Amino acid sequence: MTITDDNKSHLFIIEDEQGRKEFSLLYPLYTIGRDKKNDIRLISQFVSRRHATLVRFTRQNEAQSYYHRIIDGDGKGKASANGLMINGRKMVSHDLKNEDEIVFGPQVRAIYYVLQKDTDSTGNIDASEYDITLINPGMTEDFED
Repeated sequence: MTITDDNKSHLFIIEDEQGRKEFSLLYPLYTIGRDKKNDIRLISQFVSRRHATLVRFTRQNEAQSYYHRIIDGDGKGKASANGLMINGRKMVSHDLKNEDEIVFGPQVRAIYYVLQKDTDSTGNIDASEYDITLINPGMTEDFED
């Protein structure tokens, strides 16, 4: 079962050796790391097999509003080898806010986004709010005139 936040969309955008990947955070728990069994897999030799855990919490007094906390390691006390750098500071855990940057290792990072959903008078969501185009520089070609 998933819990939805009626007014916001939570995105986790990863950049690693294979480029960029976008994850809509819909579930209460995500494992992050190099191991294939992780919910969010990071491709890098500098990342631990179970590098971090992402946990969703409901905000107090706001039943349909939540936030995510990132925790170094497997969530059971075993820390990753290189730790987490969040907004330039080494941390064991952090309650994520919009545009927080998480560095897992050299050239492996994530950005957390909280996007406000816009609805029109009929209650429909304006899908243009979610149109995020990620361009990997290696995917573009120089065209000659």
